[in-house]
Amino acid sequence: MELTKLWVAQIDDYVIDLAWSPDGALLAAASASGPIALVSSADGARAHDLPGHEGGTNVLAWGPAGGSGSTGIRQSLFASGGQDGAVKFWDAGAGQHTATAELGAGWVEQLAWGAPGPAAACGRRFALLNPDGSTRFTPWEAPKSVSALAWRPGGAGDGAPGCVAAAFFGGVRLFNSGDFSVAKEFPYGNGIQALAWSPDGKWLVSGNQDPSVHLWVPDRDEELQMSGFEGKVRHLSFDHASRWLATSGGVEVSVWDCTGDGPAGREPAMLAHEAPVTAVAFQGRHGLIATASRDGSVRLWSPERPRPLRATISLPSAATRIAWSPDDRRLAIGSDRGFVYALGCPG
Repeated sequence: MELTKLWVAQIDDYVIDLAWSPDGALLAAASASGPIALVSSADGARAHDLPGHEGGTNVLAWGPAGGSGSTGIRQSLFASGGQDGAVKFWDAGAGQHTATAELGAGWVEQLAWGAPGPAAACGRRFALLNPDGSTRFTPWEAPKSVSALAWRPGGAGDGAPGCVAAAFFGGVRLFNSGDFSVAKEFPYGNGIQALAWSPDGKWLVSGNQDPSVHLWVPDRDEELQMSGFEGKVRHLSFDHASRWLATSGGVEVSVWDCTGDGPAGREPAMLAHEAPVTAVAFQGRHGLIATASRDGSVRLWSPERPRPLRATISLPSAATRIAWSPDDRRLAIGSDRGFVYALGCPG
């Protein structure tokens, strides 16, 4: 398999986050110093330069696909969170700022946009917002800073479809999407670096500081854990079928089989790099996984194959973020020197 370099764009600082528009026409790239660039997926040409956040931008999230429809959310609307304690909303088509939600004096490092709306955290404060910048719910102040957010896929499972999970040092709390009442709480006696739901809604997974990976089955109040990682587990990704879970935690990516009763007691497939892994992402609808490392190596794998490595490309600096386009045909990569690369992947 060959990867094709489609284009390269440059922003003014370290690429701290990347996010594709739902239709795949635009890629938003946030720099650590604050500005946000919107580039065309076709050729990397600059569509708009947005000021972002004073002091620095931390995270991006697009509104859901489907146009305005019943949600009232435009296809071109996206949000950003920054070091100014704010969530800002932007019209990507017009290249304009539309609204701001002020959350507090801390940094907005957690932002997740699900079907019920955008959820954000600023320090210990957690809120569900409206795209006009108003606050729908502020249901909770966590005992410690909220370290990860993840929406459960809508309609998955029984009892809590579409709920949002919020992690902090000490556990994870689930909130119902309708009235934001507490659905469940799962204690965990350490720091949590990342959260992910399986697409079928069965598994809620945390990557942890200890270092370990913990899995819960919220509908059955079951849990299990895998340990022995080299370092903190900061990156998690499920494949579209909810079979494979990829986790970082060193110079290798572990790929766990989550069928049946889950991965406990099973040996994972190990996908090796020569430097610490900095990003992990399965395609949205197909079976390839992309991994990136601190030495600039980006690799594609098919985990079900006896020889899983499919392609490798080497970049001149460390990869910081990777993101598949909605059609899985482009892979965007951000670097610590402010470059954004778009690679073409055969369908």
